[in-house]
Amino acid sequence: MAKQAFDKFKNTRSNAAKKEDFRQAKRTIKKEIAEGMARTKARKAAEAAKAREIRAAGGVPTKPARTAPATKPTGSAKPTVGAKPRPGVPQMPLNKYLAHGGVASRREAAEIIKQGTVKVNGAVITEPGFKVSESDDVRLNNKKITPSADLVYILLNKPKDYITTSSDPEGRKTVIDLVRKATDARIYPVGRLDRNTTGVLLLTNDGELAQKLAHPAYEVKKVYEVRLDKELTKKDFDGIMAGVTLEDGPITPDALAYADAKDKSVIGIEIHSGKNRIVRRLFEHMGYSVKNLDRVMYAGLTKKNVDRGHWRFLAEKEVRLLKYLNTSFTRKKA
Repeated sequence: MAKQAFDKFKNTRSNAAKKEDFRQAKRTIKKEIAEGMARTKARKAAEAAKAREIRAAGGVPTKPARTAPATKPTGSAKPTVGAKPRPGVPQMPLNKYLAHGGVASRREAAEIIKQGTVKVNGAVITEPGFKVSESDDVRLNNKKITPSADLVYILLNKPKDYITTSSDPEGRKTVIDLVRKATDARIYPVGRLDRNTTGVLLLTNDGELAQKLAHPAYEVKKVYEVRLDKELTKKDFDGIMAGVTLEDGPITPDALAYADAKDKSVIGIEIHSGKNRIVRRLFEHMGYSVKNLDRVMYAGLTKKNVDRGHWRFLAEKEVRLLKYLNTSFTRKKA
């Protein structure tokens, strides 16, 4: 494909402006890191002071025993709510705990919890916000879940015929099969690409980042190359850019361009919607059939130097900028 394929997606700002943006982003990141370290230091100091008070009073600063439920919990049992805070014991919501354990994103983990398949210290919990600590016994379908301290970020150039899920009950190939040798951590894909869609896919065990990237409010940008069964007419091109109303609501691309000047059946489209199969449904609504769909960019990440079916770890700088991208966006939006 010619180098001019995606000229309409390129940033036309000057190099000086870009450098200044980068310097500002770098300063902001350093400031956030310093503030985070200060908060962590203050929290640890407070926990240590509390522990000293407990020892001075003759006590032992350990987790108090949880009161056993009055009746044997069942799948339909009500969640144990209103648990008292435990001084000096860091806690987090149950759905976040599962996300850090590599089960799924925080949103997906919340749905799993509501199904009544998660137990905390033997009691069924159906409230995603229920507070737990690392010392609690958390089990999903009787399998113990342990949060991971080592966060992993993998970029995969997904090929066709692979399901974007951690496992498949029908025994079909999944994207996890392609990165199985990369890490022992329980990673999962962020968002979905359907079976026949190829391109950039992020896999991680960072539940917090996955939650941000998958949430519609963050409007994460994606760029796709679409090959249609026929050339896209100027009338339909303008119609798509003006906005199209599908069965689940209106959709307007952020940008649209002919990716190949000699072949108007190859289209580049930038979009931020996270709706299911949105690109395919958009063109099908206009009377076209999508022969090939390839995601060439996701949240600033591209598949450059990553062959189809191969993967690589994200660089530390990429992870920082990925997190900063979302923080900056939400602050600007607010």
